[in-house]
Amino acid sequence: MRKSVTSFTLASLLFIGASASAVLAQTDAPPPPPPMGGMHGHGMQMDPAKQLAHLTKTLSLTPDQQAQIKPILEDRDQQAMALHSDTSLSQQDKMAKMKGLHESSDAKIQSVLNDQQKQQYAAMKQKQMEMMHEHMKGGMGPEGAGAPPPPPPPQ
Repeated sequence: MRKSVTSFTLASLLFIGASASAVLAQTDAPPPPPPMGGMHGHGMQMDPAKQLAHLTKTLSLTPDQQAQIKPILEDRDQQAMALHSDTSLSQQDKMAKMKGLHESSDAKIQSVLNDQQKQQYAAMKQKQMEMMHEHMKGGMGPEGAGAPPPPPPPQ
């Protein structure tokens, strides 16, 4: 049970913060495997450089915006790794702190974006949440995200 709670916690929180995951899953080519040093528990990739590249492409970030967002992503990554390694906290405390960490970094990122980029960023995060919820329900990922569940068998 503890392992599944840990998996759920880390996967869901890292998924929220790893904005590249959802959009990369929609491309024709499968994403490349993450480098060994860029993994954070349970295979969820959280590489600030790749996230920045993805955000730059998706949101058309200017070089100035990239320079402002890069340290936000790097700081979030370092804090998340430290939090993951902290054995003094309960899973519930880790979840709460991780959620706060992501909310804080998202607010910092949004403060750098223009109005149009903020809308795109919000839509991207919403899509990630939908995909995460679908995954949690046992769905098949992005392909089955919009499909309704099959009807119950007749009795």
